[in-house]
Amino acid sequence: MLTSVDTDLIRVLADPLRLRIVTLLAQETLCTTHLVEETGAKQTNLSNHLRVLREAGVVETEPCGRYTYYKLRPDVLASLAGRFADLAESARNAAENKRACP
Repeated sequence: MLTSVDTDLIRVLADPLRLRIVTLLAQETLCTTHLVEETGAKQTNLSNHLRVLREAGVVETEPCGRYTYYKLRPDVLASLAGRFADLAESARNAAENKRACP
């Protein structure tokens, strides 16, 4: 079953720019400068989206001199994916179940 934490995470990932950031971070750890270059987003806009992802636990930061690197937390995504896999399995098992109309 999906929890309220899961639905909050789905909302966080539903934003196109945040999903793009997550997709990029799935390939490598990047700093804000790299993410600005890759997405074309303004620095302030990108920082706001990174804050949302950090607060949702999707990314973690790693300071490196005057830069901040962002790294994806795959366990968070794997947990959500597992919940969806459970829903899919439940739907497969329920395919033959049909409630009769009154």
